[in-house]
Amino acid sequence: MQKSITISKVEGRPGQVYYPLSLNDVPKPTPSANELLIKITAAALNHRDLFTRQALYPAISFEVPLLADGTGVVVSCGSSADKSWEGKRVVINPGTGWKDNVEGPEDKGGYKILGGTRLYPNGTLQEYMCVPETEVEEAPRHLSDVEAAAIPLTGLTAWRAVMVKCGANNLQPGKNILITGIGGGVALMTLTFATATGANVWVTSGNEEKIQRAKELGAKGGVIYKEEGWEKKLQGMLPAENRQIDAIVDGAGGDIVEKGVKLLKVSLSTE
Repeated sequence: MQKSITISKVEGRPGQVYYPLSLNDVPKPTPSANELLIKITAAALNHRDLFTRQALYPAISFEVPLLADGTGVVVSCGSSADKSWEGKRVVINPGTGWKDNVEGPEDKGGYKILGGTRLYPNGTLQEYMCVPETEVEEAPRHLSDVEAAAIPLTGLTAWRAVMVKCGANNLQPGKNILITGIGGGVALMTLTFATATGANVWVTSGNEEKIQRAKELGAKGGVIYKEEGWEKKLQGMLPAENRQIDAIVDGAGGDIVEKGVKLLKVSLSTE
């Protein structure tokens, strides 16, 4: 038997309830033909896991192990799987249904994320799990198990927000990218990707310390969104050669739509 962690159902309204954790004894899984049996060495939390415990996430399951992100070591392979995976340290794809298309999942059902829902009956908060061999990548050697486990879901979300949604024309020197709510995992990964393109990256936060830390990580500057007229203060920081924001990656909400859109450049379509 192995251990897994799920949530247990208690009565309560969404947002007011907080489902307790349950430590379970479950059978150790056996890999099917194209699967790998992985011993989990590290698993990572995401904000969706909090939403799950608060009944604020769709299709919640009380039988499926929690968490989407994980790293582990392949201990055995299914009969048709590549035996060279055995003994390798791998990072687990946090979902399924999305292979190559940069525009989004190929599966008509969308991208199904692991952990705690009926949409995908698997999760990383267990000692062993079976995963299709197509859903793992060899873990980078320079990252610890914990570091490698923390990257996939936030990294994928941030990569698509920057590399796909911001538009290639906005990802170059001289362009201005605004990231709201700096300090969260996705926002920090977004900062990493956006600064790597050479664009000027600006941030908002409710905390000056977080803004200073973002500057250490490559941001040009930032403003406190709680301050009245923060959008005007930000515009005053922009370089003289480009006084507009070219793209916004928003994970904070609030008045960013109303105020931030006024900073955005006007795009003229030729169609």
